[in-house]
Amino acid sequence: MQRFKRRIAAAAPVVSASLLLSLSLSATPAHAATHNPVVFVHGLSSSSSSWDEWVSYFEADGYSASELDAWSYSWSQSNATTAQQLATEVRRVLAATGASKVDLVVHSMGALSSRYYLKNLGGTAYVDDFVSTAGVNHGTTAAGWCAWLYTSCAEMQTGSSFLTSLNSGDETPGSVSYASYWSNCDDALTPDTTAILNGATNVEVGCVSHNDMNNDHGVYEQVRDFVG
Repeated sequence: MQRFKRRIAAAAPVVSASLLLSLSLSATPAHAATHNPVVFVHGLSSSSSSWDEWVSYFEADGYSASELDAWSYSWSQSNATTAQQLATEVRRVLAATGASKVDLVVHSMGALSSRYYLKNLGGTAYVDDFVSTAGVNHGTTAAGWCAWLYTSCAEMQTGSSFLTSLNSGDETPGSVSYASYWSNCDDALTPDTTAILNGATNVEVGCVSHNDMNNDHGVYEQVRDFVG
């Protein structure tokens, strides 16, 4: 009997350790990622702060802070240069979160660098959903005021060589899900329909100003549902 008791006592720590290990492996981590990380790309003469309201909306709807990356870049440089920097940023977010893909949510000129990344830099392998809000996808005559100041602005002009190349062939490459939200009273996009992408889910949201497109709550709800 004493020998049997000693065997039980000796086995108890092993059983307890095995049980604890089993429980720890089966438990869901408190901060496990449950969504694709969202990388937000702003437009001309803007910054990451232009996404503050949408970031707070996403957080209220269950996204963690680590899943939301409002990113800033030098908006005066070529959109091709920004696209290369975006590629680096996406890799950083994926490494930090352990996710396999991100969702890109962009505003205005941010559509150009993001689409360049998708089309020319292999971004389709790392992006699940692409959402353009008031994106200057086919150019705007309103860019004339700043085309002589900034390379990026010259690339936004209707008929620019940058846009001609970007829009040649497939406008929505890869297995990415594309959406474009546009307003019928956007003074910065002339014409308003420049935002429409062939092959994308194109949604006219009504009369929302250009600068309100990426903080309007109604537009946000549609974008959230699309990427969700």
